Amino acid sequence: MSQGPLSAKLFAAAKQIIPGGVNSPVRAFRNVGGEPFFVRRAKGCRIWDVDDREMIDYVGTWGPAILGHAPVPVIEAIHNAAKEGVSFGIPNPYEVEMARLICEWVPSIQKVRMVNSGTEATMSAIRLARGFTKRDRIVKFEGCYHGHVDSLLVAAGSGALTHGRPDSAGVPSAFADLTTILPLNDVEALESLFAAQGGGIAAIIVEPYPANAGLILPKPGFLQKLRDITAKHGALLIFDEVMTGFRLAKGGVQEIEKITPDLTCLGKVIGGGLPVGAFGGRADIMDILAPDGPVYQAGTLSGNPVAMAAGLAQLRELQKQNGFARLEELGQMMETSVLDALKATGRDYQWYRRGSMFCLFFTGKPVHNLADAKSADLAAFRKFFHHCLDNGVYFAPSQFETGFISMAHAKEDIARTAEVAAAALRAL
Repeated sequence: MSQGPLSAKLFAAAKQIIPGGVNSPVRAFRNVGGEPFFVRRAKGCRIWDVDDREMIDYVGTWGPAILGHAPVPVIEAIHNAAKEGVSFGIPNPYEVEMARLICEWVPSIQKVRMVNSGTEATMSAIRLARGFTKRDRIVKFEGCYHGHVDSLLVAAGSGALTHGRPDSAGVPSAFADLTTILPLNDVEALESLFAAQGGGIAAIIVEPYPANAGLILPKPGFLQKLRDITAKHGALLIFDEVMTGFRLAKGGVQEIEKITPDLTCLGKVIGGGLPVGAFGGRADIMDILAPDGPVYQAGTLSGNPVAMAAGLAQLRELQKQNGFARLEELGQMMETSVLDALKATGRDYQWYRRGSMFCLFFTGKPVHNLADAKSADLAAFRKFFHHCLDNGVYFAPSQFETGFISMAHAKEDIARTAEVAAAALRAL
């Protein structure tokens, strides 16, 4: 029962005027069967569809809603900023405040440029890395999704993986030819590549905790190996922390793992739910961006005052509420409940979590890379997903996505979720 009658009517209309009826492919429910519902409103950790069905939400706008939906400080900040004008195309004070906060919280970032999406951030970081090193080749890892950038939409995760087409039509082979794809956590393949082509590699781009093929964690020492080998060969290391930045710690994964990348891509949480991205890093690299340098990047809405105000309000509230400690507490509660349910039902599915991000892979095989993730039992996941949805718990409609807990989730919400999930596992 993915749809009520009003959602069905809206989806039928949407399919006539929007490709596939959705504005982002993973929303289409192709991986789980059925058709999507339409949301009327959201508050806290709950969403209500147009048919007034209430659900506990673990998608959280795919990550940005770290305080929950429609948090008062963010809504007030949006209202106050919008009263003064929703866009200027001229520098505004909010973007300076946001840049200062990002540089303060993420020590590897000495200078930062605001953009409008995570895709725009990764695209710009890749161009900057090529311009700085005067090299062309980029290295990425299977299952890591860095937005729909032509040169990076190769062996991708997220929606591309969900729909069974990791590579997109419309990407010229010449673009893809400049991208080398490696298996995640494979040090031997990494070393072989750099031994053969190290002098031509501009950068490695990686999700330090890959979260677009489920949540896959790096093996001990793997991120440090990336840092060491790029430094040795004069390539840059780019951390795509669009998902993890300000979600797991003030300084993101690089703070947790004590790794210093050359460039970092951000998004999601820093927008408070509005379209925002950013990329930043070492000053000597950032200084070759236009207008000071030869690498061109621009955006009419970059540093939008309403988006900057929303993001600042969210980050300050997160700090005020000691958010990362609270989210770890909620994440641990969820983990204990899930592991208990797996044990009680005799399932050997693989559970991974860091802070408020989590994934349950429907496979008995430990997941260290994309091939491991694709061993998941998708039929079992479909049954699990629909059982949970029918009982008021909304997880992402794909095995290959990460779940998100927010500050608005209460212990009672976690307990109810565990109860529903356990019943879903028993029903498989």
